[in-house]
Amino acid sequence: MTNALQSIESWGRFPASNSRLLPIVWSSDALPKADGEKILARGLGRSYGDCGLNDGGVLMPTPAMNHLLAFDQQTGVLRCEAGVSLDAILQFAVPRGWFLTTTPGTKFVTVGGAIANDVHGKNHHRAGTFGRHVRGFELLRSDGSRNICSPAENFDLFAATIGGMGLTGLITWAEIALRKITSAYLASETIKFGNLEEFFEISAESDTDYEHTVAWVDCLASGKNLGRGLFMRGNHAVRGPLEPHQPPKLAVPFDFPSAALNPASVQAFNTLYYGKVLQRVTHSWPHYEPFFYPLDSIHHWNRIYGKRGFFQYQFVVPQTSDGAAIREIFERIARSGQGSFLAVLKMFGKLPSPGLMSFPFPGVTLALDFANQGEPTLELFRELDRVVLAADGRFYSAKDARMPADCFFKTYPNAEKFRTFIDPAFSSSFWRRVSNL
Repeated sequence: MTNALQSIESWGRFPASNSRLLPIVWSSDALPKADGEKILARGLGRSYGDCGLNDGGVLMPTPAMNHLLAFDQQTGVLRCEAGVSLDAILQFAVPRGWFLTTTPGTKFVTVGGAIANDVHGKNHHRAGTFGRHVRGFELLRSDGSRNICSPAENFDLFAATIGGMGLTGLITWAEIALRKITSAYLASETIKFGNLEEFFEISAESDTDYEHTVAWVDCLASGKNLGRGLFMRGNHAVRGPLEPHQPPKLAVPFDFPSAALNPASVQAFNTLYYGKVLQRVTHSWPHYEPFFYPLDSIHHWNRIYGKRGFFQYQFVVPQTSDGAAIREIFERIARSGQGSFLAVLKMFGKLPSPGLMSFPFPGVTLALDFANQGEPTLELFRELDRVVLAADGRFYSAKDARMPADCFFKTYPNAEKFRTFIDPAFSSSFWRRVSNL
């Protein structure tokens, strides 16, 4: 424990932030005395933007609060402290024939963080968000009250906390439902598609028969190749060993020079990555680790972007017959030359989240990583914002580091209602930014 301010980074390494750290060790602990400063829980620090930062305030790291409390082998319902990571859950559950019902693209997040950001995965069209599979949790508020929240008890607080970015209080423990599996492997296909029209066709035909679907897109391709990419779809294999994953063996040992990711290098990567798949359809049977968590195999991969860091720009727009908004986004990115070599395109389904501030709604979501080049990058985002807003879209708060306040309140219609559930002792850099506080 220390009273000194420490430099704290998000996964995107922007913006700069300094906070005091007062860890939470046990779910039975009281909230730390913060001497009037605003407080915020912090998990494993994988939020890209500033929703997990509290500049000038107190952060409460929760990873020591990592105990599994109970598990029902028959139903797959797990109770654990909020600092337990998805990584630890998989190590425990996979050998027993269970898996996360939905999972984001990294397993290095805590259960509390997954609830607070209501994360989603490749199977949103089948399973919805993480919050749909939360049976209940305890929420510790700054007035000392411990509130059991579930669909049947304190539902308003339950809904505000799912996707509530940690602002309603501290989740101490949670109960989540896992899904049964008979193999740690998947039956997977990779389909090479030539443009955006083909993506929509393949996605529509995949929804019925495939639980997990996602596409990587070459966002610098233009003309007849606009929106080309690789579509991945898969189901859990019917049989096979129940082997948990291994710890990562590779790491990026230092910050890359900022000039390493430039238009030429991104263009070269995208061309090679698209070209490496020679056949239109490739079948494989990968372990769940590379299928769900390809970047987890490399520790500190965010160092590739250098000390200036990067932005992730993710939004969802309603699906239209011509995909006009997505098309315009790709056209503007291609013209800018500021390509992303991590561009992920997916369809969201119709299953609603119980979360008041949940990000997904039925439509098309695109997530893009951009090296932080300062004003040119921010100007591109302002262009893209206008396209997203005109299409009645929404931005993902969990990954945002620069969204203007008007964008936030225009795209989250429940934001004013959500304000009433925020714990008065809790705040974040994100909330102060979008609330103009």
